Amino acid sequence: MRVLVTGGASGLGAAVVEAVRADGGTPFVLDRAQPDSGVDHAIVDLADREDTEAAVTGAVARLGGLDAVVTAAGIDSCGRLEDVPGKDWDRVVSVNLLGTAAVIRAALPALIGSHGRIVTVASTLGLRVLPDATAYCASKFGVVGLTRGLATELAGRVGVTLLVPGGMSTAFFDGRDPQYQPGPDAKLNDPANVADAVMFALRQPPGCEVRELIVTADTEPSWP
Repeated sequence: MRVLVTGGASGLGAAVVEAVRADGGTPFVLDRAQPDSGVDHAIVDLADREDTEAAVTGAVARLGGLDAVVTAAGIDSCGRLEDVPGKDWDRVVSVNLLGTAAVIRAALPALIGSHGRIVTVASTLGLRVLPDATAYCASKFGVVGLTRGLATELAGRVGVTLLVPGGMSTAFFDGRDPQYQPGPDAKLNDPANVADAVMFALRQPPGCEVRELIVTADTEPSWP
């Protein structure tokens, strides 16, 4: 299985890369950082649509086709709307939502040809909201809508799964103001567990799809 993974240099994306490898597949990473795993990759900023589309096209050529896309890349910029600089707010939406759309758009010809699968990564904050997270919530609500729309557009041609993870033990929270970091007693999911859920969706037989998955720690505070 040839799988394109965005954000595959760290966090959930890196866990998906390892899960694909363990399953005998071939991952390809799109990220701003070079993966430590040595996996084949392209350095790209998903906020740049043209560069992103070119990177996807190049990945498909190097893989000789494509069987799946997992859009795990994501960023945040915490704070009240009036306090977050406009360019930072816009970048969250550009990477999380518009970057996801750009990757999928560029990958579609190959995925339609292989009757492949798409797994988008939203968030529990794509279904409910918290204060000081308008950019992130807007982007992830958008991913939910984009994915549900794609499921209807691509029915019978490309499998589409919406993944809704809760908080995970990754570097995602690093560098934030302490008020926006998980507390010392926070229970966060191991990203490897969430990657296993991704693989469950990708392994479904032809004609069967996992439409939506919510995967959280058992004490996840943002769900339900």
